[in-house]
Amino acid sequence: MRHYSKYKAVYSLKFSWYNLSMKRCEWCTGSGLYMDYHDTEWGVPVFDDRKHFEFLVLESAQAGLSWITILKKRENYRRAYDGFDPEKVARYGERKKARLLSDSGIVRNHLKIEASINNAKQFLRIQKEFGSFSAYIWSFTGGKQITGKWKTLAELPSRSELSDTVAADMKNRGFRFLGSIIMYSHLQATGILNDHVTGCFRYREVKNYTRVLAIRTMSAKIPPAVT
Repeated sequence: MRHYSKYKAVYSLKFSWYNLSMKRCEWCTGSGLYMDYHDTEWGVPVFDDRKHFEFLVLESAQAGLSWITILKKRENYRRAYDGFDPEKVARYGERKKARLLSDSGIVRNHLKIEASINNAKQFLRIQKEFGSFSAYIWSFTGGKQITGKWKTLAELPSRSELSDTVAADMKNRGFRFLGSIIMYSHLQATGILNDHVTGCFRYREVKNYTRVLAIRTMSAKIPPAVT
């Protein structure tokens, strides 16, 4: 749940007391920002490559920090990273790196910034090979959303055999700062995994999105098995 339109202060316009009383995954309670993210994005299947790249940038920046910290900086990242355009990010040079390192609106860690630029280049290579990053990432599950049956937050894993496989393949392709735990979060955020607890009102709503998956990923190539 590491991982929208701009957050607005007048939160009550969007969430009535009725909505606030609905059962949610425990990790998002206590924060309007988290609740908005949980209720509108988390676990919804993503097929748009720029959205996938956005999450990869934010997730790699989140390493060692809380996700709420990154969510609060999300719009700053959008501005600093040219709307999360991988083609533009892949061309960032030393001058742009220096500007990013001096930008107080994002996480100013030179290793993470270097990784984001490197990852943009690898992202473009995957697009060239598979047609889209979406086709690549969804192919690990054969285009199917995996629906969990977790009843409590304590049951949710931080990684899985699937995330181990995806992370290993991406590492072999040159990606950085995207280990198994981070990739598990990516799989959750982009709806490849539906990890809402079964009692959450979003559990069944997100599950209904699986109807479009077969059409979306019909032409996906299956990456070679990682040994």
